[in-house]
Amino acid sequence: MKENIYIDESVRVGKNVTIHPFNVIRGNTQIGDNTIIYPFNYIEDTKIGENCEISMSNLVQSEIGNNATIGPFARLRPNSKIGDRCKIGNFVEVKNSEIKDGTKASHLAYIGDASVGEDTNIGCGAIFVNYNGKIKNKIKVGKHCFIGSNVNLVAPLNVADKTYICAGSTLTKDTNEGDFVIARERETIKANKGKEYLKGESN
Repeated sequence: MKENIYIDESVRVGKNVTIHPFNVIRGNTQIGDNTIIYPFNYIEDTKIGENCEISMSNLVQSEIGNNATIGPFARLRPNSKIGDRCKIGNFVEVKNSEIKDGTKASHLAYIGDASVGEDTNIGCGAIFVNYNGKIKNKIKVGKHCFIGSNVNLVAPLNVADKTYICAGSTLTKDTNEGDFVIARERETIKANKGKEYLKGESN
């Protein structure tokens, strides 16, 4: 199956590395010992640590620590630094950001121009809003934080250690250590009104 793998001569591969078919690995890429590269990755100028698993992802000019899991369908854009034991999962995009040891973004998130501390959880649909249409600003998230699903973090922003941000919140103000944040309007339920908006809808 060698004809289904493209590896530049400049690539450096450690011991006991498994590279499955349908991978393109280019440039000054380094792959650490005991790492598994599953099929369908594009990897360029990226340093990958030991004991990692990379699956169906696009990695360019980035660095990944040891015991990390990337993918499937993740994208690491230039200057992304992923720490040890991190998980960057399904449809997560990282750009120009440092994600420190033990932090997880398991699915459907965008992390751009950010620093994220150790052992933080980034929920599904979380967006680091780094661009206001004119300039890009930084977002700093501390360690041991919880960022709930569908949270918007609007830069410039500092989220202190051990901050808990509830799902669906949009955060524009800095937090202090241990803060609990809920930033969403309470829902309004009008009994029996839904049918007025469903007139003409077929079942």
